[in-house]
Amino acid sequence: MLGARLISISDLHEATGISRKTLANIYYKRAKNAKLSTLRVICDYLQIPLSELIEYTPKELVKEA
Repeated sequence: MLGARLISISDLHEATGISRKTLANIYYKRAKNAKLSTLRVICDYLQIPLSELIEYTPKELVKEA
């Protein structure tokens, strides 16, 4: 999404105040526990719904016999 809009991580950092490290971890899908408040700030800046920023696919539950 950032690339399509020609927005760099540094630009996003300057506009939102979110650390470059946090933004890089989210961008490169290394973030394990991104805060909802952080994701909201990014969504507000980009003017997108949260569903466009992240995707969650539930793991299959193993049924016990």
